Amino acid sequence: MTDIQTVIQHIGEAGRHLAEINASEGSAGNISAYLGKELPPPPAFSQEESLILPVTVPELAGGAFLVTGSGRRLREIAGDPEANLGYLRIEPGGARARLYTSPRRLFSRVTVEFNTHLAVHHDQITRHNLAFHAIIHAQPFHLVYLSHIPRYQDALTLNRHLLRWQPECLYYLPEGIAFAPYLLSGSAELMTTTVEALRTHQLILWAKHGVLARSAASVKRACDLIEYAEVGARYECFNLSNREMAEGLTLHEIHMLCREFNIQQKIF
Repeated sequence: MTDIQTVIQHIGEAGRHLAEINASEGSAGNISAYLGKELPPPPAFSQEESLILPVTVPELAGGAFLVTGSGRRLREIAGDPEANLGYLRIEPGGARARLYTSPRRLFSRVTVEFNTHLAVHHDQITRHNLAFHAIIHAQPFHLVYLSHIPRYQDALTLNRHLLRWQPECLYYLPEGIAFAPYLLSGSAELMTTTVEALRTHQLILWAKHGVLARSAASVKRACDLIEYAEVGARYECFNLSNREMAEGLTLHEIHMLCREFNIQQKIF
């Protein structure tokens, strides 16, 4: 069974680290985690209210989530999770939920992008029978900057340029980074595009906005994926500023790496 206090701790640590790598300015970014159907809300989350869900998820009835509040700073979660997190329990039928929060909560609603979170959770959980699933949205500086440049708005070009800098990037993101053109935050179109992309990828770059990563292992694993992608983008930005003098890993070196570690990829 998932330990809810450990998940809360991991959400706080991930939020703080995302701020440290310039991926969560101000109140940017949000985190949610599916906890299964057995965990009650923490005792401190004593306030209860009914909530209409942005997506109907009947298969998740009874399921519980931890979700960041709208407008909250990810870097502050670790210091005061009760003020920044809500606990959701999906009601029968999947159209509504009970929201449990602390009397000290500092938000009026859960993150405005919970429609995309919930739709991705639902798709992954029902397809793979998951007992746990984490999602992080963040706004890494270098990844978002590159998404403003037309040449990097092609998924294959993006991946060949970003995943060539460190062996770990390709090892942990063998399917590459999915790419979506600019779509309005919280829109149905962004939600649908993201759900479809994350069926074959662990991370998607939303052009001119940010990224969304998923993990069935832990919140911190989802955070790791964002950091690996952002490291590749930092190398790429540095190389652009240095007249593209570096070549990164060569095709021979990449293929040697893939053979040695049995990395199944279709990018190089």
